[in-house]
Amino acid sequence: MIQWPKSNDVLGTNNRGDATESGLCTLCRSDCKGRCETWLASLRGRSLLYPRSFGHVTAGSRNLTHVGVSYNALRIQGYSYGAVGLPPGLSNSPEDCIFPNVRLETEFGWLVKTKCRMPLMTGALGSTFVAAKYWDPLAIGAALVGIPIVVGENVVGVDQQAEIKDGRVVRSPELDRRVQTYLRYYDGYGAILVQMNVEDTRNGVAEYVIERYGDHAVIELKWGQGAKNIGGEIQVTNIEYARFLKQRGYLVDPDPDKLEVQEAFRHGAIRSFARHSRLGYTDLNNANAVREAFMEQIAYLRRLGYKRITLKTGSYGMEALAMAIKFATEAQLDLLTIDGSGGGTGMSPWNMMEHWGVPSIFLHAKAYEYASILASKGNHIVDMAFAGGLAREDHIFKALALGAPYTKLVCMGRALMIPAFLGSNIEGALNPDVRERVHGNWDTLPPNMVEFGTQPEEIFAGYYDVRAKVGAEEMKNIPYGAVALWTLADKLAAGLQQLLAGVRKFSVSEISRQDLFSGNRETERETGIPFMTDVQDDVARAILEM
Repeated sequence: MIQWPKSNDVLGTNNRGDATESGLCTLCRSDCKGRCETWLASLRGRSLLYPRSFGHVTAGSRNLTHVGVSYNALRIQGYSYGAVGLPPGLSNSPEDCIFPNVRLETEFGWLVKTKCRMPLMTGALGSTFVAAKYWDPLAIGAALVGIPIVVGENVVGVDQQAEIKDGRVVRSPELDRRVQTYLRYYDGYGAILVQMNVEDTRNGVAEYVIERYGDHAVIELKWGQGAKNIGGEIQVTNIEYARFLKQRGYLVDPDPDKLEVQEAFRHGAIRSFARHSRLGYTDLNNANAVREAFMEQIAYLRRLGYKRITLKTGSYGMEALAMAIKFATEAQLDLLTIDGSGGGTGMSPWNMMEHWGVPSIFLHAKAYEYASILASKGNHIVDMAFAGGLAREDHIFKALALGAPYTKLVCMGRALMIPAFLGSNIEGALNPDVRERVHGNWDTLPPNMVEFGTQPEEIFAGYYDVRAKVGAEEMKNIPYGAVALWTLADKLAAGLQQLLAGVRKFSVSEISRQDLFSGNRETERETGIPFMTDVQDDVARAILEM
């Protein structure tokens, strides 16, 4: 098992708990006082691209690419001449070939194109309480950055204020809050996707969303996720709420209606209940049956008026991966998100998360292979997003390149929640009157933050960028968590621009698999990305014969 370093002396970062491949802790707490790379980048932005204490230090790489198969075992190619993809009006002169001129704007979709300012989207943020509590900074931040955000499954089902009549939702204040918060700052870049599972389908979520939000409505069907191979879960500590969820049709474990369970709860032996969603397609037994049911569902959504439909699948085996790519292509879906094991969640059985499914790099490499097979037969392949344990700008580059030309976005879940946590804690510490409303966990700023300042204008490197976008008057309505998300996104964008400039690509659409090589032979075998000393070896030998 690869042990990822828990600290980085060059950047001055460290993990509170065990580190993952993404650089995040295995357990990311909303009250954390730091200081992983993503946490610190949410404050300091693009300065985290460089070593600390400049002028007093030198820095050297910890090269771990020779160990095991992971995204970190892919290395980024570099070129010593040339430039492609420059914006109109710019030349190939050194004056114009600078990394700020790298264009990160991308788009996805079949007939209706959705524009994004950078190739990034959030993971699905559904019925977990952490998603509900921190939705405002996440949604506002994503809208300001100009990237898509996903309302995850079961939001209607757990909403105690939702009204469901004759099996169909007619009012859901929580779902409306989610959508309207994003749309308030939406400026034509990004989108808000509403995810739908078995219970959401039964509750008529698709009908509700299209009727209320029209062309803004994007529906996402869910086959699974990388964190678990069963439906979504949340944990509740109120037995009456647990009974309410059971009445809504959910599986609640243990059963809150059992007298022995109620007695155990009264005595403190049972303190929480897990609400589970149902598995899909349990009445089908082969790929043809799945295809038929899937196409019928897509046809129904089209009749409702949906112009944009997406699909999310998890880290199942190769059959499910092939079905997802094939069926999404046939149905002309707008996006297919492929979520590998190694990602995270707010609520999954831990050993299931540790031991089930296909890790991201293996799943994503196979996705490219299967998409290429379909493309060779003349198919226009569905646009794809890769997800699962990705958090840094090099991850974005590698995922886009590994799946090129089919991959348009990288989906981040836990990484983008960190700035929401952090900003809310800072806002609550500086403004006690709003601490409860913004779900801040700190009474005062920790010492490792005071070194940056004691006001948001000092703490957040992106504060004035956000103010320039929304105006000084509107700035008072922007949560600090949204400012933190903007700041992190700016670091990711600048880092991605630098990596693209290094491969002489001045538009993210130019990225290709030739911009990668493998750091070890095992990674070469599993991904199809050649080993580093084999790449261009024939060209090098020809030069020696010149």
